[in-house]
Amino acid sequence: MALYAIGDLHLSLNSNKPMDIFGEGWHNYVERIREGFSTLTDEDVTVLCGDLSWGMSLEESLEDFRFIDALPGKKILMKGNHDYWWNTAAKMTKFFEEHQLTTLSLLHNNCLFYGDKAICGTRGWFYELDNQGTHNEKMLLREVGRLETSLKAAGEREKLCFLHYPPIYQGYRCPEIMRVLSEYGVKECYYGHLHGASHRRAIEGTREGTLFSLVSGDFLGFKPKKICD
Repeated sequence: MALYAIGDLHLSLNSNKPMDIFGEGWHNYVERIREGFSTLTDEDVTVLCGDLSWGMSLEESLEDFRFIDALPGKKILMKGNHDYWWNTAAKMTKFFEEHQLTTLSLLHNNCLFYGDKAICGTRGWFYELDNQGTHNEKMLLREVGRLETSLKAAGEREKLCFLHYPPIYQGYRCPEIMRVLSEYGVKECYYGHLHGASHRRAIEGTREGTLFSLVSGDFLGFKPKKICD
């Protein structure tokens, strides 16, 4: 049994918005996702760090969920900035149950446990969204609150943090998110969102006491990154 992470699958099996147009890195990406998961077992757990489906609703995303559900292991879903299908936890859980999507669970205002470790996280926030506006400040504070809620629920366990947006980037640092990571002693943080040329500006390595790793699908070649056994 092992814990993995990958983000930004950007599936479009029923919404006709494939990613192949964004360059060679996305060529045949659906099959590459399937191949990337092929070495996992049904005992493994993978955290999916947002931007999973282009569907505009749960119903429109159903084929994408079925694809994810059929991949080996259990999957923990998080919200990304393009997950327009995202709904309340109760509605999503009911939808998964109704459609017998048995390997999917949610990381949203909660934390989940993997052995003696706690899986914590939220979508996060990012500089490109112009944090000067009142609405954006409110959204940032909401995401900070959700992250704190998740980390508090972990208690004294070792905390692994998963975000969609990077909290630190070349030329940018989100002080509110970074403060929370420091206050709760988060040693490892995994994030997605960055694609193509932006990969070279990603922070990989330890900053301010936390080890940061980019897990966007195209960055990983669509093979989930192993975190621990």
